Formats: sequence, C-alpha cells, structure tokens
Amino acid sequence: MARQQRTQQQVAEATAAAEATMRPQKVPVNVYETPGALVIIAPLPAVTPNDVTIELTPSAVRFWAHLRSAGPRQYLVHEWDYGGYEREVALPDGYGSNVEASLTNGQLAIRVLRGEAPTSLTVKPTAQ
Repeated sequence: MARQQRTQQQVAEATAAAEATMRPQKVPVNVYETPGALVIIAPLPAVTPNDVTIELTPSAVRFWAHLRSAGPRQYLVHEWDYGGYEREVALPDGYGSNVEASLTNGQLAIRVLRGEAPTSLTVKPTAQ
C-alpha cells in the first residue's frame, strides 16, 4: 500500500513538472460587437473562476487559465490536455474602458466596454 501511494505521488509530481514546462494551449474564441461592448466567448470546461486571470491593456485583452488534472488515469482516448490555456485578442479602436467577465457552465464570457483603455487592468471572472 505504501509503495502504491509513493508511486502515485511520483506520478503526480512528474505530471506537475511536465505541465510546468508545457506551452499553454491556445483557446478558440468567438468575438462579436454589441452597442456597448466587444464580447469574447471561450470554452473553458472544468475550470473555476479562481483558475482564470484576465488582463486588459490598451491594445488587447488576454486571458489564461490552468486546468488541473484529477490524478493519473489509464486513458482509452486522450484528446485534450490538462495544464495551461491562454489567448490574446487584439482590441479595435474605441474599446477598453473596463472589462467584465463571467464563467458559466464552462464558458468564459468577457465584455470589453467601449471607451478609452487604462494603462492596464487585471480581473477575475464571476461565477454565475
């Protein structure tokens, strides 16, 4: 039993070390305009609001998240990876006065409001 626990611990440590060296995966997005905001929608399944950071700069909005593994598994099919996710979207002129974000049912929604951008702003999404 102790040997099995030690092996599981070694696998968990090796997984964490490998994730730390991996480049973040690019998240697909849908982007559209409303009368008052630029809206960015991105799928982030199994991620909590605490795992997501959103940064607004005068020229772009960038978000990143970390999907944590539940532990070692014997996968029959393994098509997506745990670890870092990241995306940057360039802002058109006239957007960036503020940013609002929510994470609902694995979908991140970011609203970048119209107006002049501050130097930079970092926010966390709310859970809904």
